[in-house]
Amino acid sequence: MIYFIKSGKSSGKCRSCSAIGNKNRFVGKKYNTKKHYNSPTYKSWSNMKTRCYNKNVKDFVRYGGRGIRVCDRWMEFKNFLDDMGEKPANKLSIDRIDNNGNYELNNCRWATKTEQANNTRNIERAERITFDGITKTIYEWAKELGIKRTTLGMRLQKYNWTIERALFT
Repeated sequence: MIYFIKSGKSSGKCRSCSAIGNKNRFVGKKYNTKKHYNSPTYKSWSNMKTRCYNKNVKDFVRYGGRGIRVCDRWMEFKNFLDDMGEKPANKLSIDRIDNNGNYELNNCRWATKTEQANNTRNIERAERITFDGITKTIYEWAKELGIKRTTLGMRLQKYNWTIERALFT
């Protein structure tokens, strides 16, 4: 075990402190960095913070630039790990349930790309189809029915089929 807390100001551009064993970084709480530093969970946590606070990354405008923040508790990796647990699978990533909300325990989950694609700001503009009291996007209907999304979209938009005909032909 080594000891770890956030160090003073850092440019975030260099990891040489860890490479040369800068002892100023290892003061405070017990923490096993060997186990987690290169783990998928640690990388997700680090990328989450980068999107919210580093103005030099391209995704900043969609996160920190919109006011999305990481809760104070999750500024320490150990707390994030305690709340979210290990990343269950490499194909999952951290997802905000309310994509206008912050990264915090009650608003986050590990989600697949499909779950995330159906939970974006763009989904608000996506066409939704209601049939028999159930509302879904074209993608969700197509996946459930085992047809191509483009086929379903063409039936509805180009050929002007009824919803029932488009879904069940």
